[in-house]
Amino acid sequence: MEFDEFAERAGEIEAETADLVVVDLVTGLLSAASDDLPTVVRFVQGRVFPAWESTTLDIGPNYCYEAIARAAGPNVSADDVEERLADRGEIGDVAASYDFGGQRGLGAFAGGERSGLTVGEVADELGTLATAEGAGSQDAKIDRLFGLFNRCDPEEARYVARIVLSEMRIGVGEGTVRDAIAGAFDVPVGSVERALQVSNDYGRVAVVARDEGEAGLDAMRLEIGRPVQSMLAQAGTVAGALEDWAEAAVEWKFDGARVQLHHDPDGGTSVFSRNMEDVTDALPEVVEFADERVDEPVILDGEVVGVDDDGDPLPFQEVLRRFRRKHDVAATREDVAVRPVFFDCLHRDGDDLLDAALTERHDSLTEVLDDGEGLSELWVTDDPDGIAGVEADSLESGHEGIMLKNPDSTYSPGRRGKNWRKRKPDVETLDLVVTGAEWGEGRRASLLGTFLLSARTEGASERGSDARESSPHAGYETLGKVATGITDEELEELTDLLEPHVLSEDGQDVDVAPAVVFEVGYEEIQESPTYSSGYALRFPRFLAVRDDVEPADADSLERVERLADRQ
Repeated sequence: MEFDEFAERAGEIEAETADLVVVDLVTGLLSAASDDLPTVVRFVQGRVFPAWESTTLDIGPNYCYEAIARAAGPNVSADDVEERLADRGEIGDVAASYDFGGQRGLGAFAGGERSGLTVGEVADELGTLATAEGAGSQDAKIDRLFGLFNRCDPEEARYVARIVLSEMRIGVGEGTVRDAIAGAFDVPVGSVERALQVSNDYGRVAVVARDEGEAGLDAMRLEIGRPVQSMLAQAGTVAGALEDWAEAAVEWKFDGARVQLHHDPDGGTSVFSRNMEDVTDALPEVVEFADERVDEPVILDGEVVGVDDDGDPLPFQEVLRRFRRKHDVAATREDVAVRPVFFDCLHRDGDDLLDAALTERHDSLTEVLDDGEGLSELWVTDDPDGIAGVEADSLESGHEGIMLKNPDSTYSPGRRGKNWRKRKPDVETLDLVVTGAEWGEGRRASLLGTFLLSARTEGASERGSDARESSPHAGYETLGKVATGITDEELEELTDLLEPHVLSEDGQDVDVAPAVVFEVGYEEIQESPTYSSGYALRFPRFLAVRDDVEPADADSLERVERLADRQ
């Protein structure tokens, strides 16, 4: 498919407001994609690689601005691009506003004329860009991206820029693509949904739907080494759980980081974080645990918990130190030891267990971990006093509280339903997205010191009116600022973490793309006209960076409203 055709169709989708018409337009796009189908499916969602792959472009906004400036001409700087972004509010409009093609280099032209871009060529260029590493890699990435922009007409540049920064913003969510795959290739939506759950690869599912139909989709299975999304929990109460289910499966809630273990005695071991990043090298203890104790192919869901020399749990922040470590893992291992605790079994020795009841899956887990080491115990009861006793034991052991689960529930990857509920009796916390910041003063003048927090709305992850707004923060509503509970050392780490996502600066104020999630404690939620959510946090306090939580999985404004009502 020619990339200008993709851009034209994307523009038609972006201009449409009716959901059903959008599904029809995406259906037509997929039908016309031919050999580029898997790439088109990803591009229309603003993705370059399958969701389960750890590969990233590692191109922040500033590098994208530099590439656009170079393609726009010798008299344009990255600062000029940033100023135009402040006026227009969206990187695609900025890229489309320049007349690219005036610069020669990197094979951008043949015989003095613009060469037509194909979807495959864009994908290949971005794939090559992603592999650049080591000294000079960022310059190499900018050079290649410059060359790509240099071949674009304005509409092509609009969507290249958006794809590079994962900000497609044409109102196409995962549900739209699911329905479009079903419509384009005449297969049941349920079969597409199921195939997406086990593969986490929209491009692959689209190809199977086209080439093999319903039978091919239904034959898709989990694969060891390819992570799937984690099933998620919402806040809940013991009374609510027992009312809904009659009896509840109760587990300790560990103050750790979610992991998914993929182990094959003959094929090796991989460990993935909640957002499906490969963290195998950072967690050798988990690999050693599997190699020593698991003798059959499995996919297990669990957490890693930091422990001190006495085996007592360490705070969550200490665990994240291990997740962030890419070098000197052995030295960090000496400082922060971790141990895995598993609570679910998704696959065992060739059999997928997603459709099995929770209690059946836990029975399989118990057989896999037959010596009990690394096994999260499960109690099934209808006795509130018994549940209170489990909770007391969890808290006394230094953990967060308890999980309440429907004993008959299946495993739904990526879903935050009512079948899993977390109960934490301590102060309420929220996982909020950083959408702005302020530079500090005095000795902290070179560090970001105050952080603007936002809750997500439906537009952050699903199609809706917010998804079409020009603001890079569409889908997020501000809730307050946090500046307390942060040490100088942490401020340095947070500044390094956020700087690649800086969109623009105005004096001390910094605009930040929604990419980083903070866990924040607070005393109370108050109504407030100061912030766009209509609420403000009273005495907010920084607790941790949630490296394991994507912005689209952060706490919603709906939850904020529920918590405010409960007060």
